[in-house]
Amino acid sequence: MAQAQEDITITLVPGLTTDAFYITMNRGAQAAAEALGITVDFQGAEEFDPVLQTPVLDAVIARGPDAILIAPTDSTQMIEPLRRANEAGIPIITVDTFIDDGMYQDGAGDGDFPLSYVASDNIGGGRMAARFMAEAMGGEGKVYVSNVRPGISTTDQREEGFKAEMAENFPGIEVLDTQYNENDASLAASQFQAVLARSPDIGGVFGANLFSALGAGNGVEGADKADDITVIAFDAPQSIVDNISSGLVDAAIAQHPAEIGYFGVMAAYAALTGQSVPVSIGTGFTVINADNVGDENIAKFIY
Repeated sequence: MAQAQEDITITLVPGLTTDAFYITMNRGAQAAAEALGITVDFQGAEEFDPVLQTPVLDAVIARGPDAILIAPTDSTQMIEPLRRANEAGIPIITVDTFIDDGMYQDGAGDGDFPLSYVASDNIGGGRMAARFMAEAMGGEGKVYVSNVRPGISTTDQREEGFKAEMAENFPGIEVLDTQYNENDASLAASQFQAVLARSPDIGGVFGANLFSALGAGNGVEGADKADDITVIAFDAPQSIVDNISSGLVDAAIAQHPAEIGYFGVMAAYAALTGQSVPVSIGTGFTVINADNVGDENIAKFIY
């Protein structure tokens, strides 16, 4: 049943509250709320962890918002907590990350009950990173992916896209074993040093998220290899942009988090007012590098 607009409250539960990506997503969500005359609350944990996200979600469910937008912190572990919201009659839209296989409303899998998934095409972003890196390296050399941990839908897909693009189109590039850093930039830096010791001819690192890229960049700088090694980052907070300006990071694949927040709220509102909602809504990417980092048209994509 359609509701009066001013009474609609939607809660956005980010992957974590302290990350520029999710803060920017919330700005987009608030812009949509203002345009619609509704309320959007922002509530999450301070770390990207399903053990911490679950009690936050339970507290949100207890308050009974009209809809929940959530970036699930694990594709399997967050299915049951979100099922509780679904069983309470609260429509769910996942933003940035997904549960199960991300294919919703298809009658398959334990986690097909969310209405929609709003996100960047992370496989496409990983492919874009691979193309940019391969071209920078002249199509030859050794690279590896610095990633968080297995089981996070977005970073898994970025790695998948990166490896697929290299395998299909750049046979001269050898992709070494992925290094998992548990979102710890200092661990990512020391992992780079270990890879360099084993493979002194390493030519590139793809950081599948912010801390992976920052850590890899710091490792490259510590080894005095900034001129020899191509570092591609996923995401574009100010810290990464500063590293592009200084030459430590060669390029960043910037998502459009404000668009994700905006379209997420619009989709939830459409569902609450009796309109149909697409099960998948994709937002784009922008490649930021030394050539365009100072461009005012690019500045809007910095988180």
